[in-house]
This record gives sequence, C-alpha cells and structure tokens, in this order.
Amino acid sequence: MTSPAQEVKNRLDIVDIIGDYLKLKKVGAGYQALCPFHNEKTPSFYVSPERQTYKCFGCGAYGDIFSFVMEMEGIEFREALHLLAHRAGVEISAAQSQLRSEQKALYEVCQQATDYFRHQLAEHQVGQRATAYLTERGLKKETIEDWSIGYAPDQWTGLLDYLQHKGCRREEILAAGLAVKHPEKGTIYDRFRGRIIFPINNLQGQPIGFGGRVFESDDKSAKYINTPQTLIYDKSRVLYGLDKAKMAIREKDQAILTEGYTDVIMSHQAGLNQTVASSGTALTSSQLSILKRYTDNLMMAFDMDSAGNLATQRGIGLAQSADFLVRVVTMKAGQDPADMIAEDPKQWRQQVEGAKSVFDFYFELAFSQYDPKTPEGRRDISHLILPLLASVNDQIEQSHWVQEMATRLRVDESDIWLALEKKASQQPEEEAAEETPTKQTATPSHLSRKDRLERRIIGLLLQDEKYHCLVDKSELKMFSKWARDIINCLLSKTLSEKQSASRDLDTLLNVLALEVEADQVNIDEEMAVCLMELRQMIIREEMRKLSDQIAQAERDQKPRKAQQLMKELQQLSQDLYNNHASKEKS
Repeated sequence: MTSPAQEVKNRLDIVDIIGDYLKLKKVGAGYQALCPFHNEKTPSFYVSPERQTYKCFGCGAYGDIFSFVMEMEGIEFREALHLLAHRAGVEISAAQSQLRSEQKALYEVCQQATDYFRHQLAEHQVGQRATAYLTERGLKKETIEDWSIGYAPDQWTGLLDYLQHKGCRREEILAAGLAVKHPEKGTIYDRFRGRIIFPINNLQGQPIGFGGRVFESDDKSAKYINTPQTLIYDKSRVLYGLDKAKMAIREKDQAILTEGYTDVIMSHQAGLNQTVASSGTALTSSQLSILKRYTDNLMMAFDMDSAGNLATQRGIGLAQSADFLVRVVTMKAGQDPADMIAEDPKQWRQQVEGAKSVFDFYFELAFSQYDPKTPEGRRDISHLILPLLASVNDQIEQSHWVQEMATRLRVDESDIWLALEKKASQQPEEEAAEETPTKQTATPSHLSRKDRLERRIIGLLLQDEKYHCLVDKSELKMFSKWARDIINCLLSKTLSEKQSASRDLDTLLNVLALEVEADQVNIDEEMAVCLMELRQMIIREEMRKLSDQIAQAERDQKPRKAQQLMKELQQLSQDLYNNHASKEKS
C-alpha cells in the first residue's frame, strides 16, 4: 500500500510547489532560480522535474517537496505532510485525521477570537482609548490593522459568549487557552480581560495564541499574560513576528531578536522587517533551530539592565553553540526598541548598524563595571564572561578571547583554560543535551580528487542506461571499493534494490545525478575526460610506489631488482604518455 507521503509525491509536481515560492527559469531539462536558503547573485539552485528533487550548488541544500516546504515555512515533516496532502487531495489516516480535525477547530477558534478582539479595539469605548494609547506609543493605524492588534474588554465572559454564539464549543475554547475553568466552582470565564491583545501567528500567518498586555487595570494584575501550551501553540517553538519576517531574514541574511511584541511591530514599521521576539519565554534551542533555517546571523537587542541577566547570557550561549554569529544591539537601562523608535527611528537603525560582537560588548561591560585589579573584581568579570566563552565552538576564536582575557586580568592563560574546563563540567545536563541545529553542506570540501572523479562518473552513469557501456568492466579495479560496488550494481541492474534499502545511498545518488543534470554536459565527452584523468591518477600512484621500491632496492644494493623495477616504471611512463596523447588528440 502506498504511504500518504508517497501518494502526495505522486500527485504533486515539485516544479509547481517550488514555483509558488521562487521565480523559476527553464534551463535544459530542469529549472534554475536564486537559492532561497542563502544570498547569491548568480542562480545556483536547480530543480529537476525528472527526479522531483532540488539541489543548490552554492550552499548544498538538497531535498524533495517535503524538505523544501519544511525549510521555507519552518515547520516539521508532519505539518508539511498535512499541508501538501491537503493540496494534493490525499486523505491521512483516521488517527491523523482526528488530530488534524482537532487542530483545525482550534485554528478556527483562534481566528474568531482575533476577529472579536479587533472589533472591540475599534468599537468598544475602552478599546478606542487603547487605540489612542497605541498611537501615542508610535504605532500607525495601518500597523495596528496589519498586526491584527485587538482589545479584550474587562468582562468575565465577553469572548466566551461571542465564540459560543459563533458555534464554537466550550471544550474547544478551553483547549485553545482562551478560557479558564474555576477549579472549585467549575465555571468558565475569559482568560484575557481588560488587556490589549497581540495575536501570535504560526509561520503560515494563522493565529495560534495570544499575548495580553494590561490596560487601565489595577497594579495587582500581571503586566503580560500569554496563551498556555495547547495542541497548536508551543511557546518554546514560536517566534513572534516570524511569519512576517521570514523572507526578509533570508534576503538580509540577518535576524534581529527583541524582547517584546511592540518592539517587533515598531521595528517592522521602521523598516527593519527582519525582527522577531521570543514568545513569552527565554530563548530556546527549538526557536534557534527554526531561525537557523533562514540565517546564521543573529542580532540580540536588550538594555544594559538585562545584559548580566542569566537568561540573556544563556540565550547568547545557546546561539553561539548553534554556530550563530551573534552581535549585540544595546540600549540605555530601562529603554526598549519601541521607545527608541517612537522617539527617533533613525536612532534605532543606527544602533542595529553599530551592533557589537558578543565579546567586544561583554568585555567592555565587565571591565567597566568591575575592577580587574582586585580579586573580587576578577571573580565578577570571570562570572560574566566565562559562560559565554565556554559556548564558543570555534577553537581559534575561543583561544583568541582566552588570551585577551588573560592579558587584561594579568593571569596565565592556563588559569583561564582551567576555569573553562570546570565550567564545562558544571554545565547542567539539560543544557548539555540541547540540540544544536545542523546545516546541510555541499559536496564535502575534504574529498580527494579521486573521490570527486568517481562521484562524477557515477553521476554520469545515472543519467541513462545507454551510457553504461562507456565503463569497461576491466577498468573497475581502478575505482575505490564503494564506487566499484555502486557501478557493479548499475551494470548488473541491481542498484534499485540497494538504493531502496539505504536512504543515505538514495540521497547520495540523487545528488550525484542532479549535479550532472544541472551542468548540461555532453555525457560521452565528460565520461571520456573523467576516465582518462582517473587512469592517469592511478598510473601516477603506481609510478610513485615503484620509485619508492627502486630507491629501497638501491639502498639494499640489489641492482637486478632495481633494474627490473626501472623497466616497469618506464612502461608506466609510456602508458601515461599514451593516455595523455590520447586526451590531447580527443
């Protein structure tokens, strides 16, 4: 029985899917475009209709319709499957359909709630005062509408009554986190009351949760409350504003991370539309993993009060461990980006442009706050800098800052290294277990020339069975074992069995075939050149070995053996000449 994923692949064309995101240009048997996963001026992103795969020859990104949608939308496979299955008209299993149905109901509840909140902001008497407050903060009318900002009246069941009137069930309203059930009385009431509401969207722009800021209420209420964990909302995996910022982050190869909803909104209004915020939580590895799909460069904005905060330092450490290039955008104590932008948008842009590297910032901060001449000051400086230094993956960069720290503190470098080792051993298990995102790479740079030739020959052979005759079985001995095994399977027509049994092999072969297809080469000519170069490489290696043996025979004073080896060397030299002459002639 065909799996839902395979059925989706059978029904959808990768050219149509990718064409919805990128401007594709027909080139030979395939299509080209500027890669969406890295900045480039010359197209290196290739789509193969025949193989239903894509490959970027710049950054190495490779995959099928599922991996492309996952990367572009920042979603997991299950979500991509449902998204594409809906487009293809493919039914998912009963259990999955039930889950999808429950999620769909919550999406609808959240959308209805968003409409209600927006209406209240525009029509409710207090809502209009909330609009005036937002305008005073610097938000334009169109910005308020674009971000669907709303207002929740200070009523116990205002939203509950509205949603039930719209046909939503109480269980769904509770499951969406929009209502709370009293633990003793069992009554249900609105979670958000007397608050300005900021809808939190998924990457497709659907509201999945809400953040509520208190407005005209007593001081006993928390300033912000957020939707709890639900079937569709996981705050550790959501970045506020990413649905609007994702393409700008890719284009600018940079993300700005702020702390608040209004910071993000005002930053977008000021033209820095690559800005996002962690969604009511400290920065998590899951959020960084999602950001990693769009950029390796992260600007973290916080005021000077937050600089020494453990959560801030941990977030920076996580980002560095994930191989982000982190820079710090600073503001005065108590100031946030929204305040700065409301005062002068140019000032915020200048702060972003003048962002400092993490260590430049923290060295400056630590050595200005504490006295490096006293034992206490050295201790405080170490406490501030060492956690960040421990999270650096690059050994050379880490060594540089260890040396810098030792020089400034006037201590031996060995003392800093020892302190780092202790810091690493004290790292909490949950931090040590944090996953760091990985990035697909292009053809490995460490491959030898022979490896590259063998990969190219296999890619050429994969284009069509008619090219199999170009490799003589007698020449298979000059290939490495892995390449020889693959070519043997190709020639004996048993490769498909081996390919279906190994996902890694299947991926490798698809990449090799795609590389040749994208280059639009003359297969016969390319094969002849590759085989000739491989033969020359093998001959030169044998000549090198013979030269070593001749030298050893001469040291052992065995002239007859040396003479025999010399004849073999001369023969190989003639073979090399003939092979080269043949190449020149062709």
